[in-house]
Amino acid sequence: MTLQKPDLLNTKLLIFLLIVSFLTAFSQDELDLKIGQMIIVSFAPGTNFEDTLYYDIEHRNLGGVILFGYNLQDPLQITNLTSDLQNSATIPLIIATDQEGGLVARLDEKNGFAETHTAYQLGTIIDDEDSTRSQAKMMAQWLYDSGINTNLAPVVDVNVNPSSPAIGYYGRSFSANALKVFSHADWFISEFENYNIISTLKHFPGHGSAEQDSHLGFTDITTTWADSELVPYRQLISAGYSDMIMVGHLFNAHLDSIHPASLSRNVITGLLRDSLGFQGVVISDAMFMRAITDNYSFEEAIVLAINAGTDLLLYTNNEYNGSSLVAEVTHIIRENIGEGVILQNQIEESYQRIIALKTKITDLTSKTGKIIPETFSLHIYPNPFNIRTNIEISVSRAGPAEMEIYDIRGRRLYHNHYSWLSVGKHTFAFDADDLSSGVYFLKIEVSGSTRASKLTLIK
Repeated sequence: MTLQKPDLLNTKLLIFLLIVSFLTAFSQDELDLKIGQMIIVSFAPGTNFEDTLYYDIEHRNLGGVILFGYNLQDPLQITNLTSDLQNSATIPLIIATDQEGGLVARLDEKNGFAETHTAYQLGTIIDDEDSTRSQAKMMAQWLYDSGINTNLAPVVDVNVNPSSPAIGYYGRSFSANALKVFSHADWFISEFENYNIISTLKHFPGHGSAEQDSHLGFTDITTTWADSELVPYRQLISAGYSDMIMVGHLFNAHLDSIHPASLSRNVITGLLRDSLGFQGVVISDAMFMRAITDNYSFEEAIVLAINAGTDLLLYTNNEYNGSSLVAEVTHIIRENIGEGVILQNQIEESYQRIIALKTKITDLTSKTGKIIPETFSLHIYPNPFNIRTNIEISVSRAGPAEMEIYDIRGRRLYHNHYSWLSVGKHTFAFDADDLSSGVYFLKIEVSGSTRASKLTLIK
């Protein structure tokens, strides 16, 4: 991956924020747009729903995509995939994977990377800062080069039960000592921060003592959980951590006598936000785990999760009953807002947190110290214009190019692909005779570097 990608993310986010500022007259469209940002899905390659994914990104404003091993073949394929996904989005996507290390590492020796230590090996057997940082740095570089901007790690569950079927058994916890979990997680996170990659603490309020696996059914930690399992969260949040926290489908009657943590306002809003002071994005664990699906309907789980304070709903596919899962989730949320079951300000708060997080990861130069090379410069004259204007591109590195123009609602009105633009100056005339007066947005990409500009048409 080249360093032009962060520039593309900056450009897309700028365009989107400009678009939103003009959407006040289209409140329903704006609401759907914000709901779309609250959904992250995976997809099965080679099916019709791979195409549906791109439609959801382009037309339903999907917030993110999670990639599993079956999506990831080799470094070139991964980079091309993430580039295609981002190029389809108006707002930069969260593109996530699970890169914990060890058995839960989507980039590994099978798809062109390398075998890695488990968290247990790093935190308990080796227990050395340099080793933990070295592996985290290596994995962060992999994600950065692959165009993956979010890691659903580290696991900060305390290894209370080494035989816990989802955590201890697979060596996913750094240590049975809560302060060691904090230290290793802190080192891990800081290396990913150096590449401006989002980290995700999981599984709140603590999965390390569980005797069941929430993938397989109801998981009750009432009698096994201890307050010490909050120590890593408390310490990291106090130190300023504000990326994402994943809430587990874990039932603890002392915290909520009715709902598991992932659907509990007591746990998410009361404990995590109000008591621990977390200001970042709350993401659900996979919503199709049997701990949820065996006990709640599809709609009921969505409503409870959002009302509890969840910002991002995570699904491990993008199909529901033969149609787009994103469309179905959006419809359910919108209907429940209309009926007063979900408050619209809950959507607004989640949306603002998500956009703030995405803004944080769009400028990689501040973290890496690397400079984005100037591939081309853009000059538009006249602007504002009446009917016709000239788009002048001065290219310093030859390559393929794309030119697109959007209206203020984010609809693409014009697209042209140029197989090759040589070094030098190129001028393109744009005729807006069939367009109404107003603001439009131009986006141009040359050799992977992108520029955007506002066009003002006055007739």
